[in-house]
Amino acid sequence: MNRTKVRGPALRQEKPGLWRLVPRVLPGAQRPGMHHVTAWLTRVKVRRAVAKLGQPVTAVVAAVPDNLLTTFPGVPTLYYVTDDLAAGAELLGLPRERLLAGERRQAESATTIAVVSPVLGERFAAMGFDATVVPNGCSASAYEGVDDLPWPDDIPRFDRPVAGFVGHINGRLDLGLLEDIADAGHPLLLVGPRHFSCPAERFAALTARPNVVWTGMRPHTELPRYMRAITVGLTPYVVDDFNRASFPLKTLEYLAAGRSVVSTSLPATDWLREDAEGAALIRAESSRDAFVKAVHEELAASSGPDRADLAVRRRAYAARHDWMHRAREVAGLLNQVGGPHDSGDQARPGR
Repeated sequence: MNRTKVRGPALRQEKPGLWRLVPRVLPGAQRPGMHHVTAWLTRVKVRRAVAKLGQPVTAVVAAVPDNLLTTFPGVPTLYYVTDDLAAGAELLGLPRERLLAGERRQAESATTIAVVSPVLGERFAAMGFDATVVPNGCSASAYEGVDDLPWPDDIPRFDRPVAGFVGHINGRLDLGLLEDIADAGHPLLLVGPRHFSCPAERFAALTARPNVVWTGMRPHTELPRYMRAITVGLTPYVVDDFNRASFPLKTLEYLAAGRSVVSTSLPATDWLREDAEGAALIRAESSRDAFVKAVHEELAASSGPDRADLAVRRRAYAARHDWMHRAREVAGLLNQVGGPHDSGDQARPGR
């Protein structure tokens, strides 16, 4: 996010008990050397926001390696690692060595570490750190009643079941899988912004096909409406180090909407499928042909007699992975390490 371009108040209340701070920082926030100043400014603004709210700080949770855990010395801190950022350095446009150094600094400052995937857990163990796997979750309640929502105005009424992808369209995706699905003649709905890392000409050719619809970016609150138009949700990720360490949110969101899921075979998907119910509800394929075949079979099965029962089972399974459950896990980790922790105060540029 370019924090200098965010409009509206820097500190605003989202709901009772929840405030959001969007720090204003200097231009070139992530340029070499300038990133130290950005981290320092962010810590300063967080402290000012907390002082304005007048609430005590009982814990600090950080999900980025930007030296933020030292903002409030003496409270329990948790480093929540959501991606292998160093593996995605090229995609992010940031120096790999800087990301590695920041990651280690955060890990050394944290009183406890949580990671979203088993692969990240193994990676931190190799670095000498204990980490607890706390996977990503979903807001299951947000997708209740999807099939009763108004049809989105910007997409046509399809005459057949639709395969769909919801999320950022970038270099993480296997564009060839989407092309193969379109080649097979299936309607394909793409919802989300295109990042420059997704080949522009190939993507333009894909979205120019008559059976492919691309909406561009849509507000997160509108996504349930677009889920209504999708029958089979796709998680078509390239199997590389960055994606292997990830835990795609969309897989659980598709299930929360009652949709079937076809994913490339990733460790996070395998983790979900270790549960017997997860294995029954999520298709994971390791080859392009098998992926397209699975999509075809799931689309064909969408009119079967057990359609309603499957939708109920998918939603129930997603509810077991709701963010509320994940929040309790994180709170439990912080409670285990509660008490004073002297992490030191490094809130100066260059440190």
